[in-house]
Amino acid sequence: MDYTTHNLAFKVKKLLRYIKLYGLERTLVKVKGQYHMNKRYQPMPAEPKTPARGGHVGLIGCGNFQFSNIAYYLHKKYGRVIRGAMDVDVNRAISLYEEYGLRYFTADAMQVISDPAIKLIYIASNHATHTEYAIDALKAGKDVHIEKPHCVSEDQLRRLLKAMDTSDGRVLSIGYNRPLSKIGKSVKRYLEAQSGAAMLNWFVAGHELDPEHWYFQEAEGGRILGNLCHWTDFSYQMIDDGGRYPLKIIPARSDKSDCDIAVSYVFGDGSIAAITFSAKGHTFEGVREKLSAHRGDVLLSMDDFKSLAVEVVDKKSKTAQLFRDHGHERSISTSYDWAMDPEHRGLTQEYVWEAGQLFLATRSALEDSRSVTVNGFADYSARASGETCLQQSDIEGASHGHD
Repeated sequence: MDYTTHNLAFKVKKLLRYIKLYGLERTLVKVKGQYHMNKRYQPMPAEPKTPARGGHVGLIGCGNFQFSNIAYYLHKKYGRVIRGAMDVDVNRAISLYEEYGLRYFTADAMQVISDPAIKLIYIASNHATHTEYAIDALKAGKDVHIEKPHCVSEDQLRRLLKAMDTSDGRVLSIGYNRPLSKIGKSVKRYLEAQSGAAMLNWFVAGHELDPEHWYFQEAEGGRILGNLCHWTDFSYQMIDDGGRYPLKIIPARSDKSDCDIAVSYVFGDGSIAAITFSAKGHTFEGVREKLSAHRGDVLLSMDDFKSLAVEVVDKKSKTAQLFRDHGHERSISTSYDWAMDPEHRGLTQEYVWEAGQLFLATRSALEDSRSVTVNGFADYSARASGETCLQQSDIEGASHGHD
């Protein structure tokens, strides 16, 4: 929703509510991000020549998230490290360039990718281009942070893995920030301290989007890839290594395949995760999300990444943060810190493939209204090189078919 079009009373109420949720500084950046999206330059300023020195980070895609999260946290923590920014709508690249004191802006992604002074590139363009820009950057020897989703098709996922295998660049992070938040790490720690199968139950209320929103363009992957991937990945990360596969995906939907849905996951170790995603109207405070989880003796409840209540037998505790924290700062700064460490190897092919396979198979299950079972990376990597990574046999598994 474009909040800049509402009346003054609505804007004031929104501002005050967000100050309570995020604090004054973050709220002001979010407000600037709204106006940034609509900024137009007449006449258009001349594109600056690429300077010989200054900065070592490049940005591809200059939408609201790049402006109010990635650029903001990089500038706040590391200073003027951003060198160049690119967007197909050059107005947005100019706006970000002016706000954060960059060295240049451009509408040509290859100018950023081929810039020898740039070491790390944050990719936050439209979803269908994430993989393509990442592959070009990896081939150019750049490290990359890819915002979610890191692919929109099985072909893209396969080609991304190949680029990771054959290029000098590293995939340092994918924008699944919630497990890196303070509360997300606490949830992981409490669950890991127990044994046996886990139960995870998510209820998520997302924004209602206009039917003409770009998320719904066929090439962009819809809301499963654009939104639900956050909670598929979080659930995946809460299950122990070696206990995830074979993984059965059971969908429930009505007339839409990516809004107002419920999906259940039965993991190989008997753990079950359920995600209910509702998008029926406007949520004034942004995406609302609640998690209930149970494993062994621990029972926990998380509310909007702002509070966490935990029971372990007779002991109770509750953590309530001053402000909502989805882990964006830690996700963004982790990529930067790893890029400055030449010894860090980046993400594994196993994680990149399994995280992508999970949301691609979830979309397939919902679109077809049929349960599917997927196997892990070991099954894929054992296949002959060059085969499509999500063949029908990968989705169904060796001994599991559609229900």
